[in-house]
Amino acid sequence: MHHFFADNSQISDKEIFITEEDYNHAVNVLRLRTGEEVMISDEEGRDYLCSVAETDREKRVLRLEIKERRAENHELPARVVLFQGLPKSDKMELIIQKATELGVSDIIPVNMKNCVAKLDDRKAESKLRRWSAVAESAAKQSKRSVVPKIWPPMSFTEAVRLSEKADIGIMPYESEEGMKGMVEAIVNFLPEREIAVFIGPEGGFDKMEVRFAENHGIVPVSLGKRILRTETAAIAALSMIMIRLEIAEAMGFSEN
Repeated sequence: MHHFFADNSQISDKEIFITEEDYNHAVNVLRLRTGEEVMISDEEGRDYLCSVAETDREKRVLRLEIKERRAENHELPARVVLFQGLPKSDKMELIIQKATELGVSDIIPVNMKNCVAKLDDRKAESKLRRWSAVAESAAKQSKRSVVPKIWPPMSFTEAVRLSEKADIGIMPYESEEGMKGMVEAIVNFLPEREIAVFIGPEGGFDKMEVRFAENHGIVPVSLGKRILRTETAAIAALSMIMIRLEIAEAMGFSEN
């Protein structure tokens, strides 16, 4: 079943209207016909089972009839924010794709001291459009109810200060020994909390960055005995968080 995301302004009590790029994709690429079923998710993560009611080619509007409103969505029970050190090449697209599948709420590219990749304003704008498209595609494929927000790149200092509103922040760090810190952190990954995850670039975190982060409440942790690439570290850390949150929700654990 095909899946689209709609703004609340496109949704009425009984109908949903698909326009612009989604109209072109639905009508000219997927060739949806009257009666076919599609899934729509709104800005709050609510899901709607719909059927195609009418295609207005002149106005470029696809009208859908709402058949069922579904209470259950496919989101994690906590807000997980990924602060990703800018990697080389197209690794960021892979990280965004996998982070979306693993349930993150926001993905924030961060300029760190050891980043090889550098983005000026012109390149950042182009990359942001591409990254947002990757996130939307991954959200559709993984049946997410919302598309993660992709932020413009920011400095490490800005990122750390933004993360202060999170309930817990971690940074996998290759110089951290033992799993004690990660075990203690996992206990605090609970529904209704906000979790900040900092992942370094290929060159890792600078020691001054680690010290600055620690002074702002971010906990350095180990992901095991092996050194992981930046894209692997992001996937490994987010996988641990996803599994912990899903189990905590299933067992009725919460911060209350």
